[in-house]
Amino acid sequence: MMKDEGPFVLEWVAHHLAIGFTDLVVYTNDCSDGTDDMLIRLEELGLAHHRRNVIPDGIRPQPSALNHAQDEPVVCKSDWVMVFDADEFLSIRHGDGTLDGLIAAARAQGANGIVVTWRIFGSGGVVDWSRAPVTEQYLMAAPTDWNKGWGVKTLFTFDPDYWKLGIHRPKMKNRHIDTPFPDTVKWLNGSGREMEDYFKFRGWRSITRTVGYDWVQLNHYAVKSVDSYAIRKMRGNVNNKKDKYNSDYWSLQDRNEVRDDTMLRYTDRRNAIMAELLTDPVLHRLHHAALDRAEARLAELKQTEAYHQLVADLARASAVPIAEITAKPPQPRDREKIAALMSDVEKRRSAKAKEDRRANPPEKPAVIPAGNYRATPEDPAPDIPLDWVQNHTVLVPLDARIFTAPALSVIAAGKFERGLARRMPSTLPKGATVLDLGAGCGFLAAHLSRTRPDLALLLQEDNPALRAVLARLAARNDRAFTDRFRLLDTPLGNDPAATLATLMTAHRPTVLLLSDPALAPLMLATLLPALDPQPELLFLSGRWMETWHRHAAATDAALAALGWHGPQFGFDPALTRGYGRVPAPTP
Repeated sequence: MMKDEGPFVLEWVAHHLAIGFTDLVVYTNDCSDGTDDMLIRLEELGLAHHRRNVIPDGIRPQPSALNHAQDEPVVCKSDWVMVFDADEFLSIRHGDGTLDGLIAAARAQGANGIVVTWRIFGSGGVVDWSRAPVTEQYLMAAPTDWNKGWGVKTLFTFDPDYWKLGIHRPKMKNRHIDTPFPDTVKWLNGSGREMEDYFKFRGWRSITRTVGYDWVQLNHYAVKSVDSYAIRKMRGNVNNKKDKYNSDYWSLQDRNEVRDDTMLRYTDRRNAIMAELLTDPVLHRLHHAALDRAEARLAELKQTEAYHQLVADLARASAVPIAEITAKPPQPRDREKIAALMSDVEKRRSAKAKEDRRANPPEKPAVIPAGNYRATPEDPAPDIPLDWVQNHTVLVPLDARIFTAPALSVIAAGKFERGLARRMPSTLPKGATVLDLGAGCGFLAAHLSRTRPDLALLLQEDNPALRAVLARLAARNDRAFTDRFRLLDTPLGNDPAATLATLMTAHRPTVLLLSDPALAPLMLATLLPALDPQPELLFLSGRWMETWHRHAAATDAALAALGWHGPQFGFDPALTRGYGRVPAPTP
C-alpha cells in the first residue's frame, strides 16, 4: 500500500526485484506526487501491477486494499505471498540473500510460511534530505532484543480458499479451523525455527520464544531523516491516523543503537536495476519530478515556524533513552475477551500444548550473555542530561549512547553486573593486585575499590568512548585515580598477547580479570604458560564471554591441561568463568 511515496518507489521496486519477487502488486490512494503514475508506467513495462484502492465509506485504506487483494488474480495465482509497506524492505541473511534460497530452506523443513520480524531502523542522526538510497543512508537499528520493535509480517503459501489476507499475518478462515487443515500449517520464524502452534490462529508480534533474525528480517524505515519525516508528517498516512507522526512516534522509531549493514549486499544488483529503470524516459521524468516536488515542498516547510518547532521536538525526542521508551498498544490487552474469541479448536490445541510441555519439558536453551555495551558506542563527550542510578555501591549513568537496551533496563533496576558485584568482593584474595583488561565503564573496579580497599586495581580499556565513560563514572563516584586505582594508558593494540605479557611483567598482578575479546581462547591458552609471573586467579567475563561463549567447554579443557581448574567460585558459568591454579575439586 502506498500514498505519496514518489521519491522512494523505484528503490523499493528495484530492491524487491533484486531479491527475487516476481510480482509486485501496489495499491495507491489519494496520491499527489506522481506515485500512481510511476506505478502505472511500471505496469506498462511489465515490472509491477498498479491498482487503485477504492475505499468504501468508513473503511481505512489498508484494510480496503487487502479486501481488493483477496480477489486479485495476480495475488490468488501466486504461490508465496507477503504483505508489506513502502517503508519496509525485506533483508535476507540466509544463503545468497535471495527469496529462492530462503524459500528452498523453508521447504526443506516441510514449512509453508516464514514469520518475519521487524527490525526498526532510525535516522542515524541524519537531518537533511538526501537523494541517496534509503537502504544505504540508514544503517543504525534497534537492538535485536528490543521487543517493542517485534511486529511481524508473514511470507506464506497463499490459497484464498483457506486464508484471508491481513496486515501482519493471514487469518485462517473459520470453516477450516476445526478440520485437519491447521495440522498442515508449518511456519518458521526468522531464524528457521518452527513457530508455536498458537500463531496459526492469532498474534501479530514475535515473543521471546519465537523471535529470530538469523535468516531474514523486515527492515522498517519508519522515520528516515528529519526532513523526510517533516514531509511525511505534513501529508498524512496510509491509515488516516490523526497525529500519528508526532515526537512520541519518533522516539519509538528513531532507534540507532546497533549498526546493521546487511542491506549493502544488494547494492550492486539494486543499482543495476534502478539504472535500467531510469533508461525509460517516462520513468526518468516521473522519478525526478517526484524528487523535485518533495524538495520544493521541503523548501516551503523550512520557511514555517511549524518546521522549526518539529526539528526542535524531534531533537528532544531523540535524546529519550531507549529504556524509557513506551509503546502503547492500540487498546489494552483483554485476556477474557481474547479467550472468548478463541475457537474451541484453539482452546483444545492450546491446552494440549501446555500438557505436552509439562509432560516433556523442552530443553532450556543455552544462556547467551547479553551485551552490556553497544557494538559501536557513541562519543559520550557531549554533556547531555542523564539519570544516574545506584547499582550496588556505584552510581551508573543511563546513557543510551553507550549501553544496550537490556543493559539500560538492568541499570534502571539497580542490578547492573549483579553477579560480579555480589560475589567478586568475597572471592579475591586479601591484598591482591587485579589487572582488569577490558574494564568497560569501570563499574566493577569502582565497586571493588569501595568494598575492598585492600586491593590494587589496574584498569585497561581500548575503546575511547568506554574510557571516557569510565573516567566520568569514577569522578561521579569519588573514585580518584591513584596508584591503587589506576587507569592504564597501554592499549592492547594489534598484538594483545605481547601487550599482556608486558603488563604482567611491569605490574605483577595476582589476579587477571579478562573482558576484552581480543585475547581469543587459543591465544590465551598459548600465552598463559609463558607469562612471568603467572596470575593466581583468572576470570573470563563481559565482552569476552559474549564473543567466545560457544568455546567455553573447549577453553575449560585447554586451561585444565595447563593446571588451571574451573569454572569455580560460584559464578554463573554462562556469564563469568573463574579459574585457579589449584588442584581440581574431587568429584
